[in-house]
Amino acid sequence: MPGLFALVLVVVAVIVLAKLVRIVPQGYEWTVERFGRYTRTLTPGLHFLVPFIYNVGRRMNMMEQVLDVPSQDVITKDNAVVRVDGVVFYQVLDAAKAAYEVANLQSAIINLIMTNIRTVLGSLDLDESLSKRDEINARLLKVVDEATHPWGLKVTRIELKDIQPPRDLVDSMARQMKAEREKRANILEAEGFRQAAILKAEGEKQSAILAAEGEREAAFRAAEARERLAEAEAKATTMVSDSIAKGDVNALNYFVANKYVEALKAMADSPNQKMLLLPIEATGVIGSLAGIAELARESLGRQQAQSAARQPPAAPRA
Repeated sequence: MPGLFALVLVVVAVIVLAKLVRIVPQGYEWTVERFGRYTRTLTPGLHFLVPFIYNVGRRMNMMEQVLDVPSQDVITKDNAVVRVDGVVFYQVLDAAKAAYEVANLQSAIINLIMTNIRTVLGSLDLDESLSKRDEINARLLKVVDEATHPWGLKVTRIELKDIQPPRDLVDSMARQMKAEREKRANILEAEGFRQAAILKAEGEKQSAILAAEGEREAAFRAAEARERLAEAEAKATTMVSDSIAKGDVNALNYFVANKYVEALKAMADSPNQKMLLLPIEATGVIGSLAGIAELARESLGRQQAQSAARQPPAAPRA
């Protein structure tokens, strides 16, 4: 009997010691209850509680936690049915509120998020639901964070993982996208043809302008050449007239022979002439040519005499 009594005392002592000394791990907070009523919260570390009067109520995880939001079917504003799932990150800030303000914390969070997903996506069209995911996440985060604040929580992030339209709707969207791409390709091709036509017309315009300017310059130079030729012929005619007036017959022969040779050259160059008849005397042509030679010799002699007259006389020797 004494041995059994001693064993009972040891067991009771161990139980009392276990209820007296409590060690809260890092990242957790424990609530303390006195006869079932909440009194205070134990932070991480070593604590002592009076056994059988104070007990540990709830062990709350104070670290940031993640929950998967189950997939569900949602009807959009334009009556398209999509399947949506997501993920939520939250953190307990007040252990007492999280323990006693809501019965099942995780279930309450998940149901609240699923309800608000239906509300937010139901106010948007399908295209907006697929393209404005960041806006949807922000709206969900704002609504859910405000709703869970009385529970001592801080919802840090809500993300929609996947939005799946029906298969027939996906095929229809693919056909629409293909048609849109073909439309853009046709527009770009037409724009390319239009630009090429504009550039071609611009090039032809510049070419025509340059050709017209070239023709104008050529006509101007041809007119200038004809003007100079006419001036030369007028000057030559004047010189021949002066020589005839002075009694120089060779000048007249030169003028007539020159015109005669030019006429023969024009007749010889004509493509329609196959045979040329010259009803003239060869002696006349030779005489004209002799007059030309004589005129040339006289002109050369006058030039030499003028050059000798310009030279200064030689100095006399001593």
